[in-house]
Amino acid sequence: MRHLPVCAAPDALKHSSPATLKRSGWRAESRPVCLKQPAQRRARLWTLRALPVLLACTLLAGCAAFNHTGADSPVPQTTLQPMEPRPQVALVLSSGGPRGYAHIGVMRVLEEAGIDVDLVVGTSVGSLLGVFWADGRSAAEIDALSQDGGPLTLFDLSLFADRGWIHGQRLQDYVNTRLGHRALEQLQRRVVVGATRRSDKAAVFFASGNAGVAVRASSAVPGIISPVGIEGTEFEDGDESLPLAVRAARQAGARFVIAVDVTPRLETAPPGVSPAQRERVSQRRARIAPEALQADFVFDAGLAWQASPLPSYFRYARKTGEESARQQLPQLLARLQAHRQALGVHPRALARQGPP
Repeated sequence: MRHLPVCAAPDALKHSSPATLKRSGWRAESRPVCLKQPAQRRARLWTLRALPVLLACTLLAGCAAFNHTGADSPVPQTTLQPMEPRPQVALVLSSGGPRGYAHIGVMRVLEEAGIDVDLVVGTSVGSLLGVFWADGRSAAEIDALSQDGGPLTLFDLSLFADRGWIHGQRLQDYVNTRLGHRALEQLQRRVVVGATRRSDKAAVFFASGNAGVAVRASSAVPGIISPVGIEGTEFEDGDESLPLAVRAARQAGARFVIAVDVTPRLETAPPGVSPAQRERVSQRRARIAPEALQADFVFDAGLAWQASPLPSYFRYARKTGEESARQQLPQLLARLQAHRQALGVHPRALARQGPP
């Protein structure tokens, strides 16, 4: 009697009954299933059966919500307590995506003018650039850093990201590595990072804790970068609540506040701009307007309406921000002069003086 798995028998015999097979000189199992398959075929079938399970596990793992826990978790505050010693000059950097590269040009002008800043407040891209400036890097060093590696240095694209297509872990690691894993409160300049609490869209501020997590939360654009959980509470892009967080500088006690606004103005919109885009900019400007009124001086970056994620646009934004800041510098110095007269100190020494 010959033994042969049904799957390996001639086609005419595969679907025959056991009795027919026996009369034909073959013996097979009663079920039309191959129980004695070659090793390669069994492995292939196992892989095909396991693939849906493996894919599901990958999806679940990739889409899992991020939640940072630990002693270094940034502490969200809806209202900041006054800082001691009291900040003399604060620089507030707005959100704005690639437009934010104009901040580097403004920082360069402030450095050259000898204007000391002892508090930096940043939202979204403003928080990313702000923490590096707070760490003691010059505008030129930040400029060089911004040109090293491109967007893929910061963004980990994935089809399986949670509620977006960028996880944000690479941005977090990028910041922490280059800051030497120092917390926000350990940087040379005091710094505040603005973000939005997802549950109620309230503006929150981080002044201590893991710098990379704080910047990641501040930059988590809804639908693009995954929300950032911190101790069970989710946060997203600070632009959603407070694109220009002047109030944070005021709450911290800053005596003089310089703000940088890179948001385009509606009157600069070219023909053909969609109503939806106009509405988004209008809503952002409505959130910025009351904050700008609280600043002592607001730099208008002077950027054109259209923005782009291309390196050529980054160069344009840096150059335009610097040129605009140089044009507006005399007005800033005049405001600082008036402030100097009120405090009795030189405007370039405001940050080096203690409270009068």
